[in-house]
Amino acid sequence: MMLKVKNLRLQRGGKPVLHGIDLCLRPGQISALVGANGAGKSSTVMAVAGVLPISDGAILVDEQPMHNQRPERLRAAGVAVVPEGHKVLGDLSVLDNLRVAAAALPAAAVAAQIERVLAIFPELHAKLGLAAKSLSGGQKQMVCIAQALVVMPRYLLIDELSLGLSPLIVKRLADVVREVAAQGVGVLLIEQFTSLALDLSTQAYVLERGRLAFSGTSTALLAQPEILHSSYLASGQAAKVQ
Repeated sequence: MMLKVKNLRLQRGGKPVLHGIDLCLRPGQISALVGANGAGKSSTVMAVAGVLPISDGAILVDEQPMHNQRPERLRAAGVAVVPEGHKVLGDLSVLDNLRVAAAALPAAAVAAQIERVLAIFPELHAKLGLAAKSLSGGQKQMVCIAQALVVMPRYLLIDELSLGLSPLIVKRLADVVREVAAQGVGVLLIEQFTSLALDLSTQAYVLERGRLAFSGTSTALLAQPEILHSSYLASGQAAKVQ
């Protein structure tokens, strides 16, 4: 059982964005996908999630072909995504945000699953009746992760976990990621901040201009910092750490 991406190719606006990406996500494993801005990280996530159609290659969930399926089909197959930017339904309450995310569950299971994710984020209990747009950035990110977890995914893709958040909130969310993986969920962590991603993960992939520059263990990547520096410098950026 695993999520596989094989020879993934993607075009946007008629231009190639991804050039044959291969990666694998196993249950209980945290994998990091790192690289500079514009390297293709978010495009990879959106393709796996069914938001962007691929031009070639395959996406397999437990050996079942899932490429170019609708996002709800991917969610039903056990793949949940936390998109970049703390995106919540701002005019709805926090509780209604969770209810919307849980809509695909059997009606009898919704309340129990919402309580389960609130146990992970007890900070949200006092915010349930508030409009989601009134929350802080960190609280919104908690809601986004809770929305993904409420459907009990087997694979969780998190795009920019730490974006715009304080170190204290990032540490809190990192602990949740570790807890989720320990419960058997495969996590793909997409990050610009390489030290955070590599600290959390056991497997690492480096994207450089839509191509894989590295695939291996996080320990091996840490031992070869020149790979990261090269991939960021190729994009005219400095490698980011946190």
